[in-house]
Amino acid sequence: MGKYILKRLIQLVLLLFVVSFIIFFAIHLAPGDPAKMIAGDTATKADVARIRNSLGLNEPVVVQYWHYIVNVFHGNLGTSYQNGASVTQEIMTRLPTTAKLAVSAMLLALIVGIPLGIIAALKKNTWIDFTSTSLSLVGVSIPNFWLGTMLILFFGVYLQVLPISGVDDHWWTLAGLKQMILPTITLSASSAAIIARTTRSSMLEIIQQDFVRTAKAKGLSTREVIVTHEFRNALIPVITIAGINFGALLGGAIVTEQVFAINGVGRLLINAITSRDFPVVEGTVLVIATIFALVNLLVDIIYAKVDPRISY
Repeated sequence: MGKYILKRLIQLVLLLFVVSFIIFFAIHLAPGDPAKMIAGDTATKADVARIRNSLGLNEPVVVQYWHYIVNVFHGNLGTSYQNGASVTQEIMTRLPTTAKLAVSAMLLALIVGIPLGIIAALKKNTWIDFTSTSLSLVGVSIPNFWLGTMLILFFGVYLQVLPISGVDDHWWTLAGLKQMILPTITLSASSAAIIARTTRSSMLEIIQQDFVRTAKAKGLSTREVIVTHEFRNALIPVITIAGINFGALLGGAIVTEQVFAINGVGRLLINAITSRDFPVVEGTVLVIATIFALVNLLVDIIYAKVDPRISY
């Protein structure tokens, strides 16, 4: 296991190098000059040239990338063009909010999706299965920005029972919990639907296996058969989907944070793209990619704990 983890960490470094290369050159080759945006509409060409020189934008892109990579290996993600703040500090200030939102959304998706999938599989071809499948299809199809807007209109504007913006209070307080409800539902809907469909398909496949019929023939209770034999063996695909979807939740948080005016990493990224703040965009994407890769490594480790037949 130790050698496998070390190998994956080396692959992680190579992956992040590729990600940094792609995002750096993509954003530098895109239209728009950050120096002009910083200088303003009334600035002269001399002012723009002075700003470009101070930011190092006059150097060849390859040279800029080399300087960026050297700084990254020293733990420095650069300085924001807009406010001169440390990119690392900007991200770390907002990352807990985004992480809290993504984790709460994943927990809700698992709490809703797994039981829904199990029940649908056990009640195959009944109205319960049809309802579960239909809800899953709706959950996958609805864009989270539309769902978030509808939740704001219904619970925030019409009923006025839940706050519609910001996640400023601690989650363990009543005010903090209320602030988390609508964004969490918005972000988790699609993942819950996917997990439910995956759980149902995996359970249906396991139910047909010989060892399940053997367990029933031995006189084991229905609960033991479902929990110990069926559900545990159906977990591998569910864990895979959950791991992939956690990365998707980090990406989906970009839209959700905009809808609910949450000051997280996603909103920071959108603002940085709009203002052509290259260091913030590059640093934010790199941090999100790192988290996504580490989550996938954790998923692979969980495989071995869930299924003893899997070894590395």
